[in-house]
Amino acid sequence: MAKKNSIKCSFCGRPSDMSEVLVPSAIDETYICAECIDQIHEMLGEYRSDAQEKAKAEAATDLDKVPRPREINEFLDQYVIGQNSAKKYLSVAVYNHYKRLAQNAADDVDIEKSNIILVGRTGTGKTLLAKTIARLLDVPFTIVDATVLTEAGYVGEDIESLLTRLLQAADYNVEKAEKGIVFIDEIDKIARKGDNPSITRDVSGEGVQQGLLKLLEGSIVNVPPQGGRKHPEQKMIPVNTKNILFICGGAFDGIERKIAQRLNTHVVGYSTDAARQRIQRDNYLQYIAPQDLKSFGLIPEIIGRLPILTHLDPLDRDALLRVLTEPKNAIVRQYEKLFAMDNVKLTFAPEALELIVDKAIEFKLGARGLRSIVESIMIDAMYEIPSTDIKSFEVTKDYAIEKLRAANFDTSIIK
Repeated sequence: MAKKNSIKCSFCGRPSDMSEVLVPSAIDETYICAECIDQIHEMLGEYRSDAQEKAKAEAATDLDKVPRPREINEFLDQYVIGQNSAKKYLSVAVYNHYKRLAQNAADDVDIEKSNIILVGRTGTGKTLLAKTIARLLDVPFTIVDATVLTEAGYVGEDIESLLTRLLQAADYNVEKAEKGIVFIDEIDKIARKGDNPSITRDVSGEGVQQGLLKLLEGSIVNVPPQGGRKHPEQKMIPVNTKNILFICGGAFDGIERKIAQRLNTHVVGYSTDAARQRIQRDNYLQYIAPQDLKSFGLIPEIIGRLPILTHLDPLDRDALLRVLTEPKNAIVRQYEKLFAMDNVKLTFAPEALELIVDKAIEFKLGARGLRSIVESIMIDAMYEIPSTDIKSFEVTKDYAIEKLRAANFDTSIIK
């Protein structure tokens, strides 16, 4: 072992009698003096401070780089046909969400969240709007299904599992996840079963709504990183939902009757007034109001935490025809791409497309019904053609009728 008077700091060369203390290494005869330790501590403090400032600067939202509401709307137009009202509400809400993230923490005015609820029939584009806007955003985004949620302690998923998906989308970066957007689909499926508060357990309805309140309002929630009950030993991750934007969507099947009752459009006799005459009875959803959601079964507290209410219009014949061909991911384009990968040029006759739309309207499934009809028509061709030398294939109206009849579709009304 080295003698005490010959020991020096291995960094600055200072002898032991000129330093407060020399700290030895655990491996060899290497020493560091107290003065060098203090200097390293100062350097580390400066480095950590700079790193934190840099991280804050990177985390801060630069509004100059954020797409404006009109630009968001134009992007949605490339994928979603129609639904101008819903696009406008969604574009503004997302842009305001970025504004909230860019707001100075010391600001006296605290901008509140603008959580949204989208109401529209099945197949009108609620989920497609959410998936499309996720492509554009620079914040974590996840789509979750409310139908699997139950009250804590029952079979199903806990409410906190919504945030587990968001954490996964953010690669378990909590700060990033706390600025994300969650789309809760099928929100109408957790409506309570009766107009009166239940006296017994409604574990997948009213109980779930009450559990969602703390998430929508903004609070610190302990989130299981690997899901709910399968890993009870896991360490919970606290997530603050104050800056998480929630977008809810649901079909609310039957809510038109609630709206009609409120508008009192069922007139007895010949007398009527101008207000009733102006009501478009083929699209009651455009008159939807918060009280209609309450009548359907959402509790007032959850309606109050979803301040922006908008609707999606039912798709008419022209809109469905455009859905087939115009969007970037149109159904016809998808099948053309599938056949092109086998070097086959696929074309659809206009009469065949009109037939597909007519059947979709008959089934009342909206745009979602188009895919099932086209699949029924194309299944034989997709099975046979890859094994042949055919280089082009046209789907005619007669071919479509033949395949629909083979798939047990009712084609008796087709001319």
